[in-house]
Amino acid sequence: MSATADHAEERTNPAAKLGFEPGQVVQEIGYDDDVEQELREGIEAIIGQDLVDEDYDDVADVVLLWFRDDDGDLTDALVDAIGLIDEGGQIWLMTPKTGRDGYIEPSDINEAAQTAGLSQTRSINAGKDWTGSRLVTPKTAKR
Repeated sequence: MSATADHAEERTNPAAKLGFEPGQVVQEIGYDDDVEQELREGIEAIIGQDLVDEDYDDVADVVLLWFRDDDGDLTDALVDAIGLIDEGGQIWLMTPKTGRDGYIEPSDINEAAQTAGLSQTRSINAGKDWTGSRLVTPKTAKR
């Protein structure tokens, strides 16, 4: 695919900039009526299969975690999500944008991620109402 085609896909598929790859298993947690449907459909188009839900009983490559301020403790949710991914997997934390119901302060996201043992590598605009934070587990030391 050419660089021009890559940029065209990013404009038409909001998930293109998130780094998903064909064949990945993406487990979605926190789905509700308010999530960004276009982003979900874009992820499914890239990975070539449906997102798996909270009942999936194997490890995933990526967890897509929709989280709002009233969903409980963010650190606990992140620790739980870590247990769902393969070593080297990632968590895309989706939170409502500033001023939207359920908004979470960026400092609270950063603190919860660090407490859970995760590093935030980037943030993106994930649609009209959502912001995405890419969280990764630390690289394990090679022996």
